[in-house]
Amino acid sequence: MDVQIKRGLLDILVLSAIKNEDSYGYKIIKDIKPYAEISESTLYPILRRLEGAQLLTVHSAEHNGRLRKYYHITQQGLSRIEEFKEEWKEILAIYNFITREERNND
Repeated sequence: MDVQIKRGLLDILVLSAIKNEDSYGYKIIKDIKPYAEISESTLYPILRRLEGAQLLTVHSAEHNGRLRKYYHITQQGLSRIEEFKEEWKEILAIYNFITREERNND
């Protein structure tokens, strides 16, 4: 898969993982695992990039005597998910155009 496309999809996947509740790195990886393989070395740069774009915020909270970073989606992050859904309609239309001959031959 094209690196830029995959990068955009992973961004949306991470935002979607924290859409309904704040979450932390390990749980985000676990929640995403059924849909895409993602490692810590991939996740944390994505989280920093999304924070820099103001699509999420970070706060620390104590958990079992240790500080854990929790990620919270912002209104801009929610809007980005909605924008993606609209963009996906165009991507599907392109896919359908590309595969139309294959479907007609089946």
